[in-house]
Amino acid sequence: MGSDTKKDYLRSIPLLKRCVGYFAPYKGAIALAVISMAIVAVSSSASAYLFQPAWDSIFAEHDRTKLVLYPLLVVLVFLVKGVFRYAQNYLMRMCGLRVLERLRNELHGKILRLPMNFFDDTQVGMLQSRIIMDVNMIRNSLPAVVMLVRSCLEVVGLLGVAFYMNPKLASLAVFVLPLAVYPIIYFGKKLRKIGRRNQSKISDISVILNEAFSGIRVVKAFATEGHENARFAVENRRLVDIARKEVIFSEMSSPIMDMVGALGIAAVMWYCGQQVMNGEITQGMFISFVAAAGLIYEPIKKFNSYNMDVQRALAGAERVFEILDAPEIAVEEGGQVEFAGPFEELRLQDVRFTYPGCARPALDGVSLTVRAGQRVALVGPSGSGKTTLVNLLPRFYVPQAGLVELNGRPVQDYSLASLRRNIGIVSQDAFLFDTSVRDNIAYGEQGGETADPERIESCARAAYAHEFVTQMPEGYDTVLGERGVKISGGQKQRLTIARALFKNPPLLILDEATSALDTESERKVQAALENLMQNRTSIVIAHRLSTVTGADMIVVMERGRVVATGTHGELLASCPLYARLHSMQFREEPGQGAPESCGPEPA
Repeated sequence: MGSDTKKDYLRSIPLLKRCVGYFAPYKGAIALAVISMAIVAVSSSASAYLFQPAWDSIFAEHDRTKLVLYPLLVVLVFLVKGVFRYAQNYLMRMCGLRVLERLRNELHGKILRLPMNFFDDTQVGMLQSRIIMDVNMIRNSLPAVVMLVRSCLEVVGLLGVAFYMNPKLASLAVFVLPLAVYPIIYFGKKLRKIGRRNQSKISDISVILNEAFSGIRVVKAFATEGHENARFAVENRRLVDIARKEVIFSEMSSPIMDMVGALGIAAVMWYCGQQVMNGEITQGMFISFVAAAGLIYEPIKKFNSYNMDVQRALAGAERVFEILDAPEIAVEEGGQVEFAGPFEELRLQDVRFTYPGCARPALDGVSLTVRAGQRVALVGPSGSGKTTLVNLLPRFYVPQAGLVELNGRPVQDYSLASLRRNIGIVSQDAFLFDTSVRDNIAYGEQGGETADPERIESCARAAYAHEFVTQMPEGYDTVLGERGVKISGGQKQRLTIARALFKNPPLLILDEATSALDTESERKVQAALENLMQNRTSIVIAHRLSTVTGADMIVVMERGRVVATGTHGELLASCPLYARLHSMQFREEPGQGAPESCGPEPA
């Protein structure tokens, strides 16, 4: 055994143990499956043993009673074998499906709890492939192991029959067995590597599909259907090439294992034939030994097939457990304190944050205080750190230095659920789910079916959404399509405002909520936002200064720093940057180049 093979083997043992461990809750069903497996193995041995007494009794002794008895026994043996084979396969498949369900739930739950920076660096299609494809491979791990064990038991049982009848002949039958070990190891190693590459390529294809279908409007707008199809075809061809290699090694193994079995059977036939001609054994024993040899090499040949299933399962397990176990992929952790309001004060002290892989900090020593009831506006050039700042409040990102306090307590002391339930966010990306209007508005209440319909309607009216919702085919039960594709941008934005109203948070964040809208839609959305901001503390990001001139405090940011704070009038007189931004917008002067930004900073 080579060093690489030995290393793969040593790595596989704990991985396989972990895969099998997921079947532990179903040990009762598995125990029944193992009992059934043992009965199947015994039945295989019994079927081989029956040939000798049947042949000798019927053809040598001409016993008519046994002519009826032994055929009935053969039928009974195969009936028992069939019933318990069905029981074993059914139980193992059902356990596999339960494990599949558990693993998918566990992986999905882990991914949902990962921090935002993980999703910044990870492709959605890859995650979909891990949950759907890789997990599906693991469910075959224990059934394949059980089948390997059953094959071993069948071999042991048949060898026991052979040694019981004639130890000398049985020794000859097993002489060729070691030749079967090397192909199993060799092809298993090859298929493990191919399995890894196959799953990785499926991930790549999932990424391409997700991008193309999610961005189908852009694809059609640029008439790049041919380009996208060619891009997909290249990856699809690579997947086929990998699958072709898998077919080659998989199919090569079968004739090789057949040849090993044929050598063993041929040796048994030749030697047993010599024994019959010399009068040392009966014809019945010759038939039994040849049958036993054939039956022995059949499960040995299946070793390779079951080993392939195990190797594929291990290839999928490596990719799944990579996410479940990787120390650098840690779930978000909050504190133990439940934040229940009311909002009193938010304070940032010398906060610094740099996106991974970026040289320049997105926030560089930001200090700011927001008090209850204030409407605070964040303004500045693109890349100045406005969106990054507000993303620290619900702990989408964690600063590398400085302190963020809510009501005099660090935000990390609060549980993530209670912190985020009390912060409402309306951004320029008005995301809606592919479900009903009702469910989208009442999203935080675990669905709209159990939520108060009057409250849902009241929030929709306050967001100026009730009128267009009631004109839809099924009103509040209308399904909006993926990302709300069936309604306009202004309508989507008003529904997200209704969702924020339904949540009723004491602290509100508006991140460029009207920047992508036309004038008429902006007017309606702005009116809805005014209703939303009533009696709440609000932090507003806006490029259009006309929407924030009435703010209690305007914070001017540039290159990750707060350069000035004050009211609109104060800043016009004292802050050159604010005055320039104001002048650019209201005199319609050409825009100036914005500082370069690094990281997912849209504002």
